[in-house]
Amino acid sequence: MEGHHHTVNMDTNDRFPQWSIQETKEFLMIRAELDRTFMETKRNKILWEVVSSKMKEKGYNRSADQCKCKWKNLVTRYKGCETMETENMRQQFPFYNELQAIFTARMQRMLWIEAEGGASGSSSKKKGVLLSSDDEEDNEESDGEKGSSKKKRKGKSNMNSGTRNAGNNNNLQEILEDFMGKQMQMEVQWREVAEAREEERRIKEMEWRQAMEGLEKERLLMDRMWRERDEQRLIREEARAERRDALITALLNKLRREDM
Repeated sequence: MEGHHHTVNMDTNDRFPQWSIQETKEFLMIRAELDRTFMETKRNKILWEVVSSKMKEKGYNRSADQCKCKWKNLVTRYKGCETMETENMRQQFPFYNELQAIFTARMQRMLWIEAEGGASGSSSKKKGVLLSSDDEEDNEESDGEKGSSKKKRKGKSNMNSGTRNAGNNNNLQEILEDFMGKQMQMEVQWREVAEAREEERRIKEMEWRQAMEGLEKERLLMDRMWRERDEQRLIREEARAERRDALITALLNKLRREDM
């Protein structure tokens, strides 16, 4: 059943018009911005509507289902590249770096939560961050099952379409506001950490400079002591030479007087 499900996604996603490289890159940029919200909420159907809306803002008319299927296919191809060589991987899947950046950022968020919240206070958040693409597909599939059951009650759904659309809009607004708030909070936290690290670096650099200055002063002092000792040695040698010359001169004078 699972293999058949992926085949359907591939067929749906490959219908014309096909996704261009630029369109896919724009799609991955949007998906990367919303990745944290995808990992922290089960209302993925609404989020895919957000992705579809942002794609339309960029001039690409893609439905939420098309975006969802495209993401699943890209993740499947990304996982298939793990056993490939680098050159073959770039030729077969030109979006590997974009997918890798998304999953790397997801892992960094997990490490950040573990470092800030600890093991006890961040269990629910960690669970959201650790959601894999398979878990995400399961959430979306459950939404799809609900959608199929709603289709069976099409008449009743049409009567309540206005209320449901209003509720979706409210949920969408809440998700966007929550997403922006969390983004700002993360930026503030990262800025504080960066400033603390910069201050620590400045302190260590100051300590290092002070240590280097102390070593330089010690080296200059040792050089001066060696020069003074060398000068004193030269003075003693000169004095010794003068005494030797004076003694030789006195002996020569004495010998001359005896000969006379």
